[in-house]
Order: sequence, then structure tokens, then C-alpha cells
Amino acid sequence: MTIPTNLAERASELRNLINKHNYQYYHLDNPDVTDSEYDRLFRELQQIETDYPALLTADSPTQRVGGAALDKFNQITHAMPMLSLDNVFDADELKSFEQRVCDWLNTNETQLYAAEPKLDGLAISIRYENGVLKQAATRGDGAVGEDVTANVRTIPTVPLKLMGDNVPEVIEIRGEIFMPKDGFEALNKAQVEENKKPFVNPRNAAAGSLRQLDSKITATRPLAMYCYGLGEIQGMERPKSHTEAMNLIAGWGCRISPELKQVKGVQGCLNYIQQLGERRDSLPYEIDGVVFKVDSIALQERLGFVSRAPRWAIAYKFPAQEEMTVVEDIEIQVGRTGALTPVARLKPVFVGGVTVSNATLHNQDEILRKDVRVGDTVIVRRAGDVIPEVVQVVLSRRPEHTSVFSMPTQCPICQSEVERVEGEAIARCSGGLYCPAQRKEAIKHFASRKAMDVDGLGDKLVEQLVDEGLIDDVADLFKLTVEQLSSLERMGEKSAINLINALQAAKQTKFARFLFALGIREVGEATARALASHFLTLDALQKADEETLLEIEDVGSIVAHHIMTFFHQPHNQEVIEQLLAVGVNWPEEQKIAADSSLSGKTIVLTGTLDQLSRSEAKEKLLALGAKVAGSVSKKTDYVVAGRDAGSKLTKAESLGVAVVDESTLVDWLNQEK
Repeated sequence: MTIPTNLAERASELRNLINKHNYQYYHLDNPDVTDSEYDRLFRELQQIETDYPALLTADSPTQRVGGAALDKFNQITHAMPMLSLDNVFDADELKSFEQRVCDWLNTNETQLYAAEPKLDGLAISIRYENGVLKQAATRGDGAVGEDVTANVRTIPTVPLKLMGDNVPEVIEIRGEIFMPKDGFEALNKAQVEENKKPFVNPRNAAAGSLRQLDSKITATRPLAMYCYGLGEIQGMERPKSHTEAMNLIAGWGCRISPELKQVKGVQGCLNYIQQLGERRDSLPYEIDGVVFKVDSIALQERLGFVSRAPRWAIAYKFPAQEEMTVVEDIEIQVGRTGALTPVARLKPVFVGGVTVSNATLHNQDEILRKDVRVGDTVIVRRAGDVIPEVVQVVLSRRPEHTSVFSMPTQCPICQSEVERVEGEAIARCSGGLYCPAQRKEAIKHFASRKAMDVDGLGDKLVEQLVDEGLIDDVADLFKLTVEQLSSLERMGEKSAINLINALQAAKQTKFARFLFALGIREVGEATARALASHFLTLDALQKADEETLLEIEDVGSIVAHHIMTFFHQPHNQEVIEQLLAVGVNWPEEQKIAADSSLSGKTIVLTGTLDQLSRSEAKEKLLALGAKVAGSVSKKTDYVVAGRDAGSKLTKAESLGVAVVDESTLVDWLNQEK
């Protein structure tokens, strides 16, 4: 058979590529392609070698299990080879696998299979002699692995001594060492906090942790193991089925997959795939498919194996959750709270069961840490309903003359100044009253009960008003007409009149409420009251510098920065001027009397008050310079206990805090008039 020159060259190219990727994966624990990309290359080479057997070489990656053992570890020769598995990707390929099994066995009988998840970790073989752990080795190239005994001993789920009276003289137990999802997240969080490079995925983290030269480091890593097979056995008959073998080693104290099941035929396999696939994202560990094994050991021995894989087992691979694609652009999205989020616009790629063209980059720190640039080839991950994200840049494919990304200094939506407080990861638009991206949330907050208290203006109505183009900012609320409101769906004339009246009533407010309603970052009710009491007028507050703002007890340097930035923005100034122009006003603020006996006192209100509402009492106390707290502590000066006072009264008594009744409170307030 004549071999086309281009196919011979492609086979050579594929061998070199796969060997390179194997080195990155097995030796450096730093893969430079996704599993799906590797699988495609591998299957392409397999197909060429199948079509043209003369191109099959002894050193072809298709004839090997994995990478060679690392030189830094001692090497262990496996008593029985640790084989790899062939892969299938759909129902038709799975049916072809069963047909091959039946053909090799010369039978039409439906086969029984042991089914279990394909964990995304590192294969291990652990040798026990008389029940005691003697050595542990990685798969390596299938024949020779790395001696990682000291490291494996540190893994809590690996028994150092097998339990029971039926343990054979020698038994090799094989399984997968992996890192659970929660452990992986905690490890990466710690890596980032220590300014170390985080791991790309749990598989890399598990491999890197197991191959530490210092086992003390391995001991700190959250590794676990599930057992999936047996190697050499001395002093005991081999179990009759895979299921029996797994139950046997579970009795010795080894962990096996709780998802292990016996299924019948291809339909049983497909049902298992569907059921496990639906729960994939909720499992506490990463899986990338399902492994099916002919359950009968006798049939396994009849079937044997070819080159690198057994004939009696197959791995069904789920759709890839990671794929490679190219970053075509990096754009900035502005969220409803003003947060600026960089988003990678990608060359569309099918990953996690859907076509993905966008992926979050989180914030500037993440972009710089991963060094993502326009033009880069990147690995994109999508698991379940999680927003796709860029997890790694493939630096070997970076084009020349790329530029480091930097966040804009102005909001791309409203051109207001972008601020990022030292120590915070998120940059934000400072045009809260004006920015269209923040419009709905700003209006909802402005109209809320503790702010301007516009009765009848709920969240859904705010969204409806914005969506219909009737309001662009908070000042537009006071320009609405009955006719405009009546035209809205589910809004009658009476409701429209009631809302207009509520808006008119809301114009009469208090300075502190107005300041709180503006939605300045980190300016809550208490800080707004402190600002109003200190500055007395809006003009004085708008002109205040940082030094003046820091004179207020509730204001630190960060809050002062937020206040100054907010009032510095022309757009915010414009909206405030419009609010004043439409009639929003408040009575002149009175300076708190320095000689008020309640000034600086911390007071807690509890129970039902008869002469005052809780909100009235709170307002009057705040006007006298008192601090009204929501909980009792040693720093509390007084607890005012009304009817049916509960746990706060009990705590005050236990701490020895002074307790007074409502009549005493009223006397205090009258004396201060």
C-alpha cells in the first residue's frame, strides 16, 4: 500500500506533538493543551496508524501508557502492567465497544459491566505485604513508575494496614489519587494569599502534591483516594468479578467509589451515564467520564489486552469542560452596583455542552496574574451552569507584539471616574446617580423606606419605568405625570395618582435621609446622620476636603475618599441640582448641643414602646448625639426596655448594663428640649 507523503509527515508531526504534551503533563504537571485537544490529536494518530499500519512505530505514543518515570524519584517496576484505557465519546462508539467484546468472546449474550466514575486524578498502585503498606508507585509508563511511598503514607484515606483476617500475603491495590473540589479551592486561596501561583485544576494540584520531594508538603495537601482495581495477588484466589473485588478491598478498609454499580448491556451503560452526568457538577470531586469494565474476571482474562489498553474496559468521556480558543478582544462590563468586570470575547468554542464566545476575567488582578492578552490562545473552562472563565494562557502560542491589559480610568458607559480603593480587587464607576448601568439599583435605593421612603414605588415598578424609558435617573421620578404612569401595564389611574402624591410627599425629607438616598459607597444611615449633623448644609459637605471629613468619628480615609469622589463627578452634581430644582428639600439642620447629656451615649431600644414609635425614638436620640445600636454589648450605656422585651433585656442584665423604661426615656427627651 502506497503511503501518502502528507500522512507520513502528519504522523511524525503528531508523534512529536503528543510526546511534547506528555512531557508537559507527566513530568512537569503543567499541561499546555486541554484533555479534549490531546484526545483529538491522539485519536487522529491512532486512525492514521490503523489505516496505514506501516506508519506504526515502536516508539509511537499510541503504544505507551503515559510518561516515563521521573529521575528525581526512585523507580519501581510494576509486577503487573498498569494499563491505560481506550476512550469513546458517544453512544454509537459505546455500542461498537460492546460489539467487539461479543465478537472476541464469540457470543451474543448481553454483558454485565461494572460502572464507576472516571476520576480526574493520578493513578497509583499500592503494594501491601501481610496487610502492611510497603510501597506505592505512580503509573509511569505502565511498566515502571515513580516511588512515592513516603508521600502516599500521608494521605488520610490510604490505610497503612489493611483490616480483617482474610488479607493475602501480597496484594497490589490500584486507584486514583485526587483532590476534592473544596480542598482544591482552599489550597488555591492559600496559594494566592501567599503570593504563590495557584493550580490550574484539581488534577494538576493532586499530581503536584503527590510528587513533592518533601512529604511534609504532601501531608498539608487535601488529597484523597478511591480504589478501582487489583494488581498482583499472592496467597489468595483472584475474585470472580470486579464488583466482588471492590467489595473485598472495601472490607479491608480501602475506600471505593460510592457510585460503583453493576449494569447490564449498552442500555444499562447509557442509563448510568445519563444519571451520573446529571449529578456531575454536584459531586464533591472532578470526573471527566465513566469507566465500564466487563465484570467477570474470567471473561477479562479471555479478552486480554492490546498494546496499551485492555479489551475488556472502556472510558466514556463526557463533553470537555475545558477547551482552547483565542481571545479576540477584552471588553469591560459595568454591573448594577458599578463594578467593572473585564470580559474576554472569544473565538466561539464548544465547551461544557454549549458554544461559548465570552468568558469572565473577574478583575484586573486576575488578568495580570494570568497575564491574559488580546490574541492569546487560552484554556476556557465551563462546568455546569458556572459562568465560563479563562483558566490559563498557553504561552507557547502567544503571538508577537501583544500588550498587557490595563483597566480604563473612566467608566465605558457614562465616562465617570473609575475608582479602586487600595486593598480591594474590584474597580467601580463613581457615577452612581447617573450611570445607565447602575440606574435601576440607584433608583430602588433612592426610593427605599430608609432613604426617601416613596410609598408604592416597588422594585418591579422601578424596572418597568426604566425599561419603558420614562426615567433615566432619580430626578426624573419627580417629573412623572399621571398620564405617563396610567399608560403602564397593571397601573390604573388611581394607583398613578397615589404614586404622584407619594412622590410629592417624599420631597419633604431630612438632610440625613437625602444623603443616605444618594447611595454613596459605604455611607450608611449612621454615617449619613453624622455628616448631616457635622456639616449642616449640602454646600458645606460638597466643599469638604479629606482632612475635614476625617474629623467625623464615623468617617475613615476610605469613606472620605468615596464621599469626595462622588461629589467630584459632574454627572452626580447635575442630578443633585435637578433634585433640588424639582423641590426636594429638608428643614435646616440643627447643630447637636455639645452639652446634651445623651451625646456620645450608646443606647439600645427593645420591646414595644407605647408613647413613641421605635423609629421616632431613634430619630430623637440621634438628634441629641446619641448612638442607637442594634445589639447589646459591654459598650452599651443604656437599654430602653418597652413591653415584652426579650433577649436584649436578658443580655443587658447579664452584662450589668443600665436598664430604663419608656417613661425615663421620655423624661430624658423632654429635658433636652
